[in-house]
Amino acid sequence: MLSKKRLDIPFTIKSISDSGVFSGYGSVFGVRDSYSDIVVKGAFTKSLNKWKEKGRLPALLWQHKMDEPIGYYTKMIEDDNGLYVEGQLLIDDDPLAKRAYAHMKVKSLSGLSIGYFLNEYEYDKEKSAFLLTELDLLEVSVVTFPANDEARIDNVKSIFKSGDIPSPKEIERVLRDVGLSRNQAKAFMSGGYSLLKQRDVSDSEENALNILKSINF
Repeated sequence: MLSKKRLDIPFTIKSISDSGVFSGYGSVFGVRDSYSDIVVKGAFTKSLNKWKEKGRLPALLWQHKMDEPIGYYTKMIEDDNGLYVEGQLLIDDDPLAKRAYAHMKVKSLSGLSIGYFLNEYEYDKEKSAFLLTELDLLEVSVVTFPANDEARIDNVKSIFKSGDIPSPKEIERVLRDVGLSRNQAKAFMSGGYSLLKQRDVSDSEENALNILKSINF
């Protein structure tokens, strides 16, 4: 079964205008991520061709949240360096996009991360890494680098599998990563999911709870 994966990389803004137009790299070839995965040149070719046939480009999201698009991409190509993107933040119509723009301007928001399905890969013994040769690109998100919530979730899962117990702080960080507020995370830690459901939550927090329910530690 295919599962959505993420790849976070350092993101240096090449340019960002007062109108919210920006450019940069959603992925850089030859860079090892936290899972020892390396994207190779040509990995996006088939996927970008499919998007071209549809007359669309992958989504521009906030922190990988499918219900929070903050703009759209106007250009997305592979060059010798990686996946080059140009996008438009909807800063006049979307408060979240305006927030992202403000942070990108001062570089307090310094990451792009791709969401994809892995189609083909191979293992390189010399590099001790998986070479990702074909990716089905779904979206490119503006993220707070180097936050990698999947890495932390997987770390907590591995601790459970080894028979040990993660520290309360580690679990609380995971809860915050999936979208809960600090108070929500602390409520979960003190009383479990049943207590948390009884609290009044916003739509975004309810969405986080649904994500939380899907995580099988």
